[in-house]
Amino acid sequence: MSALPSSIPSLQRRPIRELPDELISQIAAGEVVERPASVVRELLDNALDAGARQVTVRLASGGVRLISVEDDGQGIPREELTVALRRHATSKIASLNDLETVGTMGFRGEALAAINAIAELSILSRFAGADGAFALDGRTGELRPVARAVGTTVEVRELFFATPARRKFLKTDATELAHCIEAVRRHALARPEVGFSVWHDGKLMEQWRAADQREQRLADALSDDFVAQSVVVDHLGGAVRVAGRAGIPDAARSRADQQFFYVNGRFVRDKVLSHAVRSAYEDVLHGQRQPVYALYLEIDPSRVDVNVHPTKIEVRFRDGREVHQAVRHAIENALAAPRAGDAAASAAPPQPFFKPNLPASGAGWAQPGINFVAAERGAGDFEAMWPRRTGNESAPEPGASRWPMAGEAPPVPFRAPVGLPAESTGAGALATHEQAWPLGRALAQLQGIYILAENSQGLIVVDMHAAHERIVYERLKTQLDGAAITSQPLLIPATFAATPQEVATAEACAAVLPTLGLEITPFSPRTLAVRAVPGTLADGDPVELARSVLAELAQHDASTVVQRAQNELLSTMACHGAVRANRKLTVDEMNALLRQMEATERSDQCNHGRPTWRQLSIRELDALFMRGR
Repeated sequence: MSALPSSIPSLQRRPIRELPDELISQIAAGEVVERPASVVRELLDNALDAGARQVTVRLASGGVRLISVEDDGQGIPREELTVALRRHATSKIASLNDLETVGTMGFRGEALAAINAIAELSILSRFAGADGAFALDGRTGELRPVARAVGTTVEVRELFFATPARRKFLKTDATELAHCIEAVRRHALARPEVGFSVWHDGKLMEQWRAADQREQRLADALSDDFVAQSVVVDHLGGAVRVAGRAGIPDAARSRADQQFFYVNGRFVRDKVLSHAVRSAYEDVLHGQRQPVYALYLEIDPSRVDVNVHPTKIEVRFRDGREVHQAVRHAIENALAAPRAGDAAASAAPPQPFFKPNLPASGAGWAQPGINFVAAERGAGDFEAMWPRRTGNESAPEPGASRWPMAGEAPPVPFRAPVGLPAESTGAGALATHEQAWPLGRALAQLQGIYILAENSQGLIVVDMHAAHERIVYERLKTQLDGAAITSQPLLIPATFAATPQEVATAEACAAVLPTLGLEITPFSPRTLAVRAVPGTLADGDPVELARSVLAELAQHDASTVVQRAQNELLSTMACHGAVRANRKLTVDEMNALLRQMEATERSDQCNHGRPTWRQLSIRELDALFMRGR
């Protein structure tokens, strides 16, 4: 056996012993305090738990030189001031039952002791009903009387002065200031009834006055555009309530910098919650765009563990699937509901979709020259009604409808409602049906791609393929709701070396996998065999598909995974079944498409998250041509 390299030092055994209190405090500080914003967060938690109605944060040098948090809460009694700086000292829990049902912002009792270990800390406080206030010096323990109204002020100076190595990892003052302001903003969004102000080097940086309504605080702290381009969320699912606002797809951003989720008033970042939100936006969000939202989840404190991480930004749910389902349904329902009743709708862009008073499905529809039966059938009926080209047919006449090319699914014709013949599309009809026709009346077709329509606000431009794709997609989802995906057996099963987690998931979800069109069975204790895959994915990699599905099933509700797989397959079918570009439409066909858009949920976005229509107001058109200047 070769000897160890001389460069590796030999480790000498050290005896097992208790760590000194100073070192323990330094370790705790490393977990709790990462940067000035961490101190701000902890002190704000304490201020809100003390019943503050106004909180003032003063900073110097990005919070490195000074962090002062002043509140008008109930204060701290004189005899408890010195106890407050001891490790694990807190007024918020006293028993194991309290720990399992934490309902406060802070609870660990480590923050003040940890901060005191790495900075110069002092507390000035006057308890409600006390004759005067007292100041405590965290270094010396000296307690002296001072003048102050009821409430508490905590000052933290020279952060990390005792640990210079930690201080070197801080960013510029501007960066640290931005993080501090963001910490205050997160608390402000959770407590609209509390006023907040942030000062830096003597200048007022942000101020949010106490508000009666959550929407007002959202507008003040995020922007009026956030409220205008979002929908109200209010959903009760079992023991979970989800409220707040979720941005419409058009408001999505390239970064996830406007995503705020609160659990019982506490800002959190949780994989279950973020995945639930993302899955709710799957049908309407394009590519890697990030949704914007401010959501508030209320749940029995005994059903969530907030004692997971010292920073209190992570939680663990007793029933993660219940929470996931509640959040996903809350957002899906909010995005699918009309915005007419929303208080912010008057200041918002055009409604994302409409629910006019149209005839019921299958009743009172007729239009000569249009095969509207196809629109009510599944994708399997396309072939019978729209025969494919064999290559021998003559080319269509110029301006005629384009037949599908070989290997291409034919378009689904539109259903036209009764009362929409050619004479009903005049200017008088627009005024008569203004309320029932939010998307107006068709004027013309542009380059075989776009439909131009007129409504009371001005001009509407519709991407006819994207719009019809959403209509077909939603109809197929309704028709195939709950049905299993057709599978195709593999001639030679694809085997792969599986992890213990994958094997366990395959066995536990044996009844679910067939609904996804998959057959995955154990081949050996450490090998799985893929014996069947969805028919439409037969040309893909079966092993990669199996691994991704098993990973999803291991983390999330099986019904969610099934629904997502079905939606992806139906989206592909709808894309091929929708009307193609360069197909010439009559005015009545264009109007029929507009009416179907108005009656279809999420019709403002195609299956891939791209917009299907845009409104150009008369004011915008006047500006283009400089009218009135």
